Amino acid sequence: MAAAAKAVILLSGGLDSATVLALARQQGFDCYSLSFSYGQRHALELDAAARVAASLGAVEHRVMPLSLGALGGSALTDFGIDVPEAPAAGIPVTYVPARNTVFLSMALAWAEVLEAHDIFIGVNAVDYSGYPDCRPAFIEAFEQLANLATRVGVDAPPGQPALRIRAPLQQMSKADIIRAGVAAGVDYGLTISCYQPDAQARACGRCDSCRLRRQGFAEAGVADPTRYAPASG
Repeated sequence: MAAAAKAVILLSGGLDSATVLALARQQGFDCYSLSFSYGQRHALELDAAARVAASLGAVEHRVMPLSLGALGGSALTDFGIDVPEAPAAGIPVTYVPARNTVFLSMALAWAEVLEAHDIFIGVNAVDYSGYPDCRPAFIEAFEQLANLATRVGVDAPPGQPALRIRAPLQQMSKADIIRAGVAAGVDYGLTISCYQPDAQARACGRCDSCRLRRQGFAEAGVADPTRYAPASG
């Protein structure tokens, strides 16, 4: 029997990335999940990522240290910038400069080592915060880069990309993502999406990520398993 194909899964510990891991497993991939400790204020998501990886049968789960927090420029890495609790126009201050570019680059490096040809990422361009590195054009461009900048890409036959960046949630609503995840066996009670959870890992219920998550469960008709801090209402 042929061995299953390997895939690297970017796993934050949130709702979307957990769904992507479940979908990749459903497609028969041996999944290697990758998370990052990058100076994020919501570092409790790394505990959630470990829980999700174990629950969904990742072959290996790695947490890599990065120093994005040292650069600042985002409410998620600079404690001097408040996480907004009301919708605002434009790209929000929770955008972390070049985060998905850096994360995909590290996933690409690990994929080459593993001889994996597929990298999964849970970006979404429907119910999302407006980050520029979640758009389909970015994913397409990075896939082109991956096949230009790697040994496996250079060695591939002409016209046959050796590396694929898979973003299966890209055109799905949050409600559709939740329905797909439930069907694939995701326990969303293991995940955390909040940008500013309290010490007990309870969600604030007010940040952009919490609002999108809560709305998604309501629209999907699925009970929300999120533990919210009492003040969230």
